[in-house]
Amino acid sequence: LGLLYQEYRDKSTREEIETRRLQDSQTDPEETSPSEETPSEAEPTSTTENKAPPQFNLLRNSNSRFNLWQDLPEVQNSGVLSILQPDEIKLQEAMFELVTSEASYYKSLNLLVSHFMENERLKKILHQSEAHILFSNVLDVMAVSERFLLDLEQRVEENIVISDVCDIVYQHTVNHFSVYITYVSNQTYQERTYKQLLQDKPAFREVISQLELDPKCKGLSFSSFLILPFQRITRLKLLVQNILKKVEEKSDRESTALDAHKELETVVKACNEGVRKMSRTEQMISIQKKLEFKIKSVPIISHSRWLLKQGELQQMNGPKTSRTLRTKKLFREIYLFLFNDLLVICRQIPGDKYQVFDSAPRGLLRVEELEDQGQSLANVFILRLLENADDREASYMLKASSQSEMKRWMISLAPNRRTKFVSFTSRLVDCPQIQCVHPYVAQQPDELSLELADVLNILDKTDDGWIFGERLHDQERGWFPSSMGEEILNPKIRAQNLKECFRVHKSDDSQRRKLGSRNRQ
Repeated sequence: LGLLYQEYRDKSTREEIETRRLQDSQTDPEETSPSEETPSEAEPTSTTENKAPPQFNLLRNSNSRFNLWQDLPEVQNSGVLSILQPDEIKLQEAMFELVTSEASYYKSLNLLVSHFMENERLKKILHQSEAHILFSNVLDVMAVSERFLLDLEQRVEENIVISDVCDIVYQHTVNHFSVYITYVSNQTYQERTYKQLLQDKPAFREVISQLELDPKCKGLSFSSFLILPFQRITRLKLLVQNILKKVEEKSDRESTALDAHKELETVVKACNEGVRKMSRTEQMISIQKKLEFKIKSVPIISHSRWLLKQGELQQMNGPKTSRTLRTKKLFREIYLFLFNDLLVICRQIPGDKYQVFDSAPRGLLRVEELEDQGQSLANVFILRLLENADDREASYMLKASSQSEMKRWMISLAPNRRTKFVSFTSRLVDCPQIQCVHPYVAQQPDELSLELADVLNILDKTDDGWIFGERLHDQERGWFPSSMGEEILNPKIRAQNLKECFRVHKSDDSQRRKLGSRNRQ
């Protein structure tokens, strides 16, 4: 396999986007079958409904070195393509894709180790502790990938028609994939150390630049190699999801795929928690140092507490009836720190400090949008504290800087309120969907990072270009710019996406109930 994993992944997700665009443009019911599946990495789609095996045209360029199962000479010469049903061929491609993508991933890991980590010049520049933080346990990760790949290849070689791969995924996830948690949990230290080395050590910067220019790297950056394990473990879960969508319902292969997916989901969640844990702790310590309590002090630092949103809003001065729109100081600045279980209301004071004058448990907050009353009261909402720091009810009239900022605050403060398109507890409503065509990295705690080809339900949107969405494959929610995606207009495709989402999670009833609730960062 000639492609590095970064190339492989980018090419495959873009093909997935194009395939979904084609499906979305087919408005004739005869053109889009309810059984049509969203492709995995590099998996083409056929819309023919006859018994002959579908003819795939995607990725046939011989220069791409991007192989399909049915393109293997052994498969073509065996005659199985004329025997297998189209759905089984699609399943074979999905399983083969998991194998070939692992081979590409192992190739990239090997390059990270041999080309960067074991470079003699780099070894002399880096202190042992710096090298350890930068490369972590990548040798363990590569050894696990090699063992995994060997078992997958052995299965493929057993029979031209692949029996299953999810049983192998399950065994390796349970017994070996904990190395991913160790590697990914180090990500915050890794990024910080890399930036510091680039800044403080010109020799390091020079060597890395030279190594990146080597044709082996194909123009890819050193940092793109460092992040490979996190990208892979996440993508592996999606590849198993894609197999799960194609296996026969209530079959042994479905049961195996569900087991593998459940274990992978556990590892991915542990990876995410590992990344968040350190950054959250540091952030909470930093916030605690900035707060001065005018009221009874509330301990901020807690292992079960993290920041959801912070920022400045305008508070209306005095009772609404005593003010006119001509009043110069109709509003004054306040600053909010919203945690997953607590709201702290402050005023900024000199020295980068904040004086706390009220607080309330997050579960005792209610919000209400103010009806449009002219420009001065645009983007204004009411925040009610059912029980504040003085054990009484309090109300604040708050003005945001834009419509999107107002909606983001309202949803963060009261997450169970109904959104524009669908309630948080119902999946019976056909709400808009969007697929990501540009990757996005979250800039704020209430935002959602997006990968190419992610599909999301649109729960709310603003006139100034922001969308509040829920990603289907993991139910994570957050805000992102609308320019990052394209709306899926075909209702049949939207319905199929939701159906697939339910099927993937049907093995866990509690997970199914959580499909409509917030899986918070």
